[in-house]
Amino acid sequence: MSFIPSRDGAVAWLTLDRPQALNAITGDMFSGMTAQLLRWRDDNDVRVLVLTATGRAFCAGADLKQSHSATAPEPGEKDSLDIVVEFFDTLRAFPKPVIAAVNGMALAGGMEVVLACDIVLASRTAVFGDAHSNFGVFPGGGGAAVLPRKVPANVARYLLFTGDSLSADEMKTYGLVNEVVPGDDLRNRAQELALKLAGKSPLVLARMKRVVAGALDKSTADALRHEVLELRDHKRSWDIQEGLRAFVEKRAPQFRGF
Repeated sequence: MSFIPSRDGAVAWLTLDRPQALNAITGDMFSGMTAQLLRWRDDNDVRVLVLTATGRAFCAGADLKQSHSATAPEPGEKDSLDIVVEFFDTLRAFPKPVIAAVNGMALAGGMEVVLACDIVLASRTAVFGDAHSNFGVFPGGGGAAVLPRKVPANVARYLLFTGDSLSADEMKTYGLVNEVVPGDDLRNRAQELALKLAGKSPLVLARMKRVVAGALDKSTADALRHEVLELRDHKRSWDIQEGLRAFVEKRAPQFRGF
């Protein structure tokens, strides 16, 4: 399987586990991770997702050796690009907060995985790069389309055109990385942050995530309209009433997600 799904309370962990290949992702891994994401998406006990990896790399991208040797699919079957796109679409649309805990190099498809996450924690030794241009490969998981939405456009062009990498501290300066932490503290910090998010109303976070995701593609007026429509629905929820009761009663709210 080459990835490890696990649970720590309300936090689901998806750990890439192919360290000898720098956690390069095979077609079977893409398919398996998509299926796992869909299970966790529909599991109300999962409140937050964390993506990380074993070894010295977070992910070096898709397995180019497998891509080179791949045969054409039978008519009607998914090809390799279909499988990749399905994974990234599922990850980007995941309705719960997604944290990337980047333990090492995140290159090409590995950086595209990071781009699909909501919050990015990085080890001090982590580096980020597109790298597709080094091998004449074109991005397919958001490298060219999403990277300029996450960092300044000239930084995106630099990473895309040169294939070079930038450090975690540099990417924090440019806005992709939220926190840079010592490598030994990365997992604990990710779990700590995930538990903090898990204590919030999952309904609020899902609605916030939906508005934020669409805001960049709308005018300010349309984005504000979307926000008001979400609020109108949210005012009918259990969670807002529970939150207000808890405030008045000076206690911690017990959110249910509806």
